[in-house]
Amino acid sequence: MLYVSLDTAEKNAEFAEAMKTKTLVLSDPDGETAKRFGVIGFGGLYARRWTFYIDGDGILREIDKQVKPETAGQDIVEKLEALGFPKLSSPVAP
Repeated sequence: MLYVSLDTAEKNAEFAEAMKTKTLVLSDPDGETAKRFGVIGFGGLYARRWTFYIDGDGILREIDKQVKPETAGQDIVEKLEALGFPKLSSPVAP
């Protein structure tokens, strides 16, 4: 999973350290990637929380524009299963 942030790489690294997470974050301080995906928020100050489901062939299968941070993890698992994405046979290394 990859997240896009309008913050600098340094600020994202500080956030990851504070949260003790190894989540991949694309630093996009100029907002170019966010603009291309249509997720740039009001005045270019933030990126909207949308989830893009892209399969192994690079085909966009669905966009969830109603992401709820409190249930996002479980919602993603359920959507991946509903879309028929294959399960990993072993855990992803940290």
